[in-house]
Amino acid sequence: MTAKGWHSRGYLPHFDSPETIQFLTFRLADSLPREAIDALRATPTLSDSERDALLDAGAGACWLRRPEIARIAEDALLHFDGQRYRLFAWTIMPNHVHARIAPQHGFRLGEIVSSWKRFTARAANRELCRSGAFWQDDYWDTYIRNERHFESTIAYIENNAVKAGLAARPSDWPWSHTRRCEG
Repeated sequence: MTAKGWHSRGYLPHFDSPETIQFLTFRLADSLPREAIDALRATPTLSDSERDALLDAGAGACWLRRPEIARIAEDALLHFDGQRYRLFAWTIMPNHVHARIAPQHGFRLGEIVSSWKRFTARAANRELCRSGAFWQDDYWDTYIRNERHFESTIAYIENNAVKAGLAARPSDWPWSHTRRCEG
């Protein structure tokens, strides 16, 4: 399977290359108010921290706040770790997910994310007795450029729940790799 390199599926550019480490964010369909989405589209230079502050505000139904739904997402992230991708770090926030992964040779980033989203949407909608869009169609990805960038994305993922006021320490947040590392 050939990697796509730089490509776009709409207004977000993506980079797909085998074994390239990526920092991903994908979010629930209702996680950003319409005016925030319009601002994102109108301001392509909006920084990652500005974008993430919008997500951390906790808009929408925040289905991932429910333990049974967060567990579905966590299980999906961990399922093919070491087979289709290497999962370095992750956190499941109430309305979005951050992950840092490196796709294994033969697996495309977009297909990995799509698989996570399809599986979790079906399972979560079934659990919630609802139908309709669960995830936003697209996702944000940033390829890791160097060791400093590698470390800063780990720190960001680990501290996201603390920064959002959901936990006092990274290891206190139940839906993160930090809990698994310390447990």
